[in-house]
Amino acid sequence: MPGSSTTETLTERRKAATRLDIARTAAALFVEDGLRATRAEDIARAAGVAPRTFYRYFATKEEAVAPLFAAGAQQWAEAVRDAPAALSVPEALRHAVARSLTADDAANMESLEWVRSLLRMAAESPALQAVWGTACHASEATLLAALEERVGGGGDKGVPPSLALRLAAGVACTAIRVGVETWAASDAPAGGELGPAALAARCLASLGDFPWAPA
Repeated sequence: MPGSSTTETLTERRKAATRLDIARTAAALFVEDGLRATRAEDIARAAGVAPRTFYRYFATKEEAVAPLFAAGAQQWAEAVRDAPAALSVPEALRHAVARSLTADDAANMESLEWVRSLLRMAAESPALQAVWGTACHASEATLLAALEERVGGGGDKGVPPSLALRLAAGVACTAIRVGVETWAASDAPAGGELGPAALAARCLASLGDFPWAPA
């Protein structure tokens, strides 16, 4: 039917916007009132939606913040896609770290501070830890898709390209996770040598030039 794809796109965008609004509301309430004291119904009321709407999007209150984690992964993948074509895979990954974790962007700063607060709460919440872990695993798939788009085929030393790229995505996401978690556990500002971008870059640099990744 003419226009149906456009309608679906707009509908999905509205759903995504609603999910993100609920996520931000949940994070704010967790910070203000505490994770244990905040109920799903409290989040729904503060977000201006019915409890049944909340549960249509999220199974638990902890899952409500998943879109905040996912947004960071999406931004990271887009930065890899947008990296100059002349850059190798490791160079593109380092480029993406500098772009997606920079403290110079107001939106990035807000997102990073939300993540810092949530990761500190996750230290005492297995349920929130599980949400973070799921988001980290999903980010590997997101990054892998971006890398596949970037390099297409062609491995070396007999390593299938899909295996090389999976390894690149997995190791890179682990490096980013360690950098972000290390920063979140500290009181360091988001910028500077102890910020998430700098720490993640150091993690990537410690892995060398990814000799097993396609150029």
